[in-house]
Amino acid sequence: MNNNYFYAMLSRMKYINRWGLMRNTREENLSEHSLEVAFIAHALGIINNEVFNGSINADRLAILGMYHDVTEIITGDMPTPVKYYNSEIRTAYKEVEKAAGQEILTGLPENIRKRYNNLLTESETEKELWIYVKAADKLSALIKCIEERKMGNTDFFKAEQSTLDSIKNMGIAEADYFIEHFIPAYSMTLDESVDIRNIKN
Repeated sequence: MNNNYFYAMLSRMKYINRWGLMRNTREENLSEHSLEVAFIAHALGIINNEVFNGSINADRLAILGMYHDVTEIITGDMPTPVKYYNSEIRTAYKEVEKAAGQEILTGLPENIRKRYNNLLTESETEKELWIYVKAADKLSALIKCIEERKMGNTDFFKAEQSTLDSIKNMGIAEADYFIEHFIPAYSMTLDESVDIRNIKN
């Protein structure tokens, strides 16, 4: 029997919907969220290097962003208010995430598995990078709230403000830069963003 199910499991990310406690005008699945987090994490790395003269590996940030929620294939998306309700629940959930990650990694041959060990769970050696991934995750949530507000969904008003406050409280200059320079465009229409008359064949 072939037990190399790792990549087939990744394909199931598109079936996991997020924001389960909220009324959504458009569902967001785990696959599209992970791609957006990868985009934003990569952007934060570029901003660190080009704006703040840092030396963060932006490509590595993108990869960590892609895989940051893979364990939710098994656990599902636990709502943030529940996950962080108290330290006991958070600690228990961390253990569940770790076990889920190990189970998913079992779906790889051993000689390949070692290359994925530090992608599904946070490692001390990449602690700084994971902070940026967390910021990218929150920025993705903020964008979701903005999109829902644009559609007239008042259910996300409070979530938008609390998410913005949470990002600000992280004290990450690159995230603040992203909010100042790029977040406003998410409230714009396509016509406001791009003048298609300037696009030539």
